[in-house]
Amino acid sequence: MTQSASALARAGAIMAAVCLCTPAQSDDGHPPIGSGIDDVPIFDAHIHYKEPAWEFFPVKSIIELMDESGVAMGLVSSTPDEGTIMLWEYAPNRIVPELRPYHGDFGSSNWSKGAGMSDYLEGRLNAYPHQGIGEFHIHRLDKSDAPLFRKVIAMAKERDIYLHVHSGHEPIRWLYSLDSDVKIIWAHAGLGEPASNVYALMADYPALLADTSLREFAILDGGDDLDPEWRQIIFDFQDRLMVGSDTWVNSQWASYQDIIASNRRWLAKLPRDVAEKIAYKNAERAFGRDVSMELIGKR
Repeated sequence: MTQSASALARAGAIMAAVCLCTPAQSDDGHPPIGSGIDDVPIFDAHIHYKEPAWEFFPVKSIIELMDESGVAMGLVSSTPDEGTIMLWEYAPNRIVPELRPYHGDFGSSNWSKGAGMSDYLEGRLNAYPHQGIGEFHIHRLDKSDAPLFRKVIAMAKERDIYLHVHSGHEPIRWLYSLDSDVKIIWAHAGLGEPASNVYALMADYPALLADTSLREFAILDGGDDLDPEWRQIIFDFQDRLMVGSDTWVNSQWASYQDIIASNRRWLAKLPRDVAEKIAYKNAERAFGRDVSMELIGKR
């Protein structure tokens, strides 16, 4: 049995056991934070400020949307990177920039084949204080891309920053096979992957972080309580999860307050200490920032 198959089998057994547990067993009897979550600052770990948003949502309005939603700080990547830098220059105390490789003719489906890509990344990383490389997609794992990814990993390790990766679980395992010490944030906690795969990957790689952007409806199981499998993921990996909005199109910015509210809805089901970790404290530790409501209204 392969490592991946073995991990999935273990995760399946754990998930089966979870379904037999009551909510009281999962949260050790600690009461949920409830409406207290409204006073907790959010670190939004998955923001994009892409070129189509620049006209309709100028930088000032982005920070205002964050203020109105209680989002004290955010991790931002953009297509092209100029969008991220515009936001960071306007509000350096609110924006943690990361470098998305997409620019010119190179997008999510072909960026790893782009001529001069490593030089582009190196140049931008030297010019600006990015704290991550990504969010980038690995739609289909092509191991012939290993030379580029080894360079990308080396750039990240030299600067002690993260790779922010949108992929299934297998590309994450492959990246760790290239270098077991690489720092990774798994975008969307593996959007499209079943909860058992999420659990297995998080269990196998104790340093792996994940943002839960676009996962809020799965976490709440489309209802008013936590999905049992996601409950186990949340409690077992509470020190390694962060929330996110994924403003990949303008409609996400138009709905930004509702998106953040939907994340507060599931965080409200958690004990205060767990909710605060996922809302902002894990990000504080990952990025060396102080996140508080005192940042609201500031730049």
